[in-house]
Amino acid sequence: MFFGIMNETVLEALDIMAKGMLGIFVVIVVIALLVYLLTKVSSGKKS
Repeated sequence: MFFGIMNETVLEALDIMAKGMLGIFVVIVVIALLVYLLTKVSSGKKS
């Protein structure tokens, strides 16, 4: 019984951790796209 409870707790923790890591990955991708777009816009004005 203890292992069943521990297993549920571990799986719940892994689910929360996976959602957090996915959120961080999405934010990093959005920031990278913003930097790329800002670089394109600013380099276009200098030329």
